Amino acid sequence: MADRARIEQGSGAGRQPSAAEGRWEEETLKPALQMSPERETSFTTVSGVPVERLYTPADLAGFDYHRDLGDPGEYPFTRGIHPTMYRGRVWTMRQFSGFAAPEDTNRRLHYLLKQGQTGLSIAFDLPTLMGYDSDHPLAEGEVGKCGVAVSSLEDMETLLAGLPLEQVTTSMTINSPAAIIWAMYLAVAEKNGANWKKISGTTQNDILKEYIAQKEYIFPPEPSMRLVVDTIAFGAREVPRWNPISISGYHIREAGSTAVQELAFTLRDGIEYVEWVERAGLAVDEFAPRLSFFFNAHNDLFEEVAKYRAARKVWAKVCRERFGAKDPRSWRCRFHTQTAGCSLTAQQPYNNVVRTTVQALAGVLGGTQSLHTNSLDEAWALPTQEAATLALRTQQVIAHESGVINTADPLAGSYFVERLTLDAERACYEYFDKIDALGGMVAAIEKGFPQKEIHEAAYAYQRELERKEKIIVGINDFVTEEKRPIELLVIDESVARHQRQKLANLKKRRDSARVQRTLEALGSAASTDANLMPYILEGVRAYATLGEMCDVLRRVFGTYEEPAFR
Repeated sequence: MADRARIEQGSGAGRQPSAAEGRWEEETLKPALQMSPERETSFTTVSGVPVERLYTPADLAGFDYHRDLGDPGEYPFTRGIHPTMYRGRVWTMRQFSGFAAPEDTNRRLHYLLKQGQTGLSIAFDLPTLMGYDSDHPLAEGEVGKCGVAVSSLEDMETLLAGLPLEQVTTSMTINSPAAIIWAMYLAVAEKNGANWKKISGTTQNDILKEYIAQKEYIFPPEPSMRLVVDTIAFGAREVPRWNPISISGYHIREAGSTAVQELAFTLRDGIEYVEWVERAGLAVDEFAPRLSFFFNAHNDLFEEVAKYRAARKVWAKVCRERFGAKDPRSWRCRFHTQTAGCSLTAQQPYNNVVRTTVQALAGVLGGTQSLHTNSLDEAWALPTQEAATLALRTQQVIAHESGVINTADPLAGSYFVERLTLDAERACYEYFDKIDALGGMVAAIEKGFPQKEIHEAAYAYQRELERKEKIIVGINDFVTEEKRPIELLVIDESVARHQRQKLANLKKRRDSARVQRTLEALGSAASTDANLMPYILEGVRAYATLGEMCDVLRRVFGTYEEPAFR
């Protein structure tokens, strides 16, 4: 409680201005306002947090550098998880890629590596995300449209062909069927002679945020959490450099949350995963060093920077004080950042380059470990090669031309940024208290608490846009008449036909009896408390498809339909 009291010092209406500030207000500000009044608008962040005219030492009353902030690379890591930050190594530049057939995405991945991308990031199409093969009736019209279609180990072999899996990190955006897709990746690495102890990357695998925001779930919460726990436990033993989960606030923000809701719900999801894995028998220091996070970068530069700094500070305290972690690696909040897709506009799409640049800069100033910059055309379609290259160049210009990477946490000491950071931390703990009182995040989700909070925040923001209290250039002001000004990447139905034919050929060639044995073993294991990863791996090696394995789990676990919340 003493920590929270310190956080609240200097905040709100009780703040006492200094004598110097009082003199400035009387002698300088007052005459200026008489001659030129301020604009009649509400000065708030994107999230609606009021912003004062001026921030001074009075806003940080009682603030102690070593106690409340600390140095880079030291607990509580507010200023960054590495002592030298980007002076030692620039963040991983990881452009999100995935479209059409595995052959198409493989070519894009090779191209981006040649352009200087330093990490792979793979998006999967909707049928894959929902656990259906490309030949399933529910996949019709969606194959390859919003990501790459992957139904089998054969598809994954094609997707990763020629890529140096021991030298490059790979991030995969997959959730409900994450264990199966990860098993496919591991099987390809195995076949290519790559050592599981040496490969590194991240599986998103964050099912809680699916129930909260993105809604791409298959199974009910408890068996879904069991699958996540199985991957974390398996990774800790067998693939020690892999991040088995990326606890994701990105989609929470895309659904309309405020920055503080994104921060609080993401970190409380992290707490929930730690509690479940501990109940499965692992000590926190066995797996916490490989937990990773994924945050949004929205337009309000200072609010976003404060959010990232608060995230590191809160997570360090949670791991050390709530869970008793002893390994400093467990205290470090390592995170990937993606610029805000929800901020992109179809109108005047070249404005998106500017938005993305501001957002990427926020991620860098906030100390991200890896970064994806959205392409200017993503409000229309998946990015073209040219648009993806420009997005990558945006990161490279920031890294090599802006100078912002030359010192760790360059905004530290700003009265404004430090106050925003402290306020975000305080508000985060307040949400923790509410969710703990509800019985944890799974219970809160089942009661609809985070969903309702996000809904109300999104509605409030939309009302601000309608009243022009917030301006989006080209949408509710500075509007121009225009035709579609850009070329688009179009995925036609030939991709679906190609994928269906590949699946048919695979099913003729594979050992059907072996496939059936692995599916039966998976179903039997799912009815026990055994770790499912070894059974999934055997199915993948036999070329059982994603849909076949998900169907087995559907029969055992059932499927989930979200109840209506008031």
